[in-house]
Amino acid sequence: MSQVQKLTTASLHRPGKKLTRTHAALLNALLELLDEKSFEQITIREITAKAGVGYATFFRRYQDKEELLHDLAAQEIRRLLTMTLPIVHAADTYASTLALCSFIWKHKKLWHALLTGGAAAILKEAYLQEALAACRDQADPSASLPIDLAVSVAIAGIVETLSWWLRQSNPPDVEAMAKTINRLAIRPVFEQDDLL
Repeated sequence: MSQVQKLTTASLHRPGKKLTRTHAALLNALLELLDEKSFEQITIREITAKAGVGYATFFRRYQDKEELLHDLAAQEIRRLLTMTLPIVHAADTYASTLALCSFIWKHKKLWHALLTGGAAAILKEAYLQEALAACRDQADPSASLPIDLAVSVAIAGIVETLSWWLRQSNPPDVEAMAKTINRLAIRPVFEQDDLL
């Protein structure tokens, strides 16, 4: 199974009620720790202590903390998609990009780890694949661009712009980034007829 397939399906096949509680506790612990420090600084012992889960239990579910991060990324991709996909169909694309940027900024340590860390390439590919799958059924035959091309270009622009933003030592504010993403990644792709 490829890393992308693992990432996009990791959280979907966790049977049993006790396992579900353990899974949620580990994900929440990692989320909380990411608010305190970088992913590289977090240890498995810290994750299990914060989750209230035995150290050995962690290894029954995951090989390492990177696998837990992949599980968390799968969950966060679904959340991000629920915010991104309405942009494609919104009359006010700026309002949608503002909501997206506000969400990312609120969870900036997590998204910094996901978009600029070791799992970044896998996350970007999984995000694109999920977005393409979600949009294929919504194709408009009268659109001047094929939906898969439009989504690919928009997602690449969104991800690269967000990654840039999260790496800045003096980042632009949320409103400025929403305008930038709207101008660079959304309007040129989904409103191209109005711009030509």
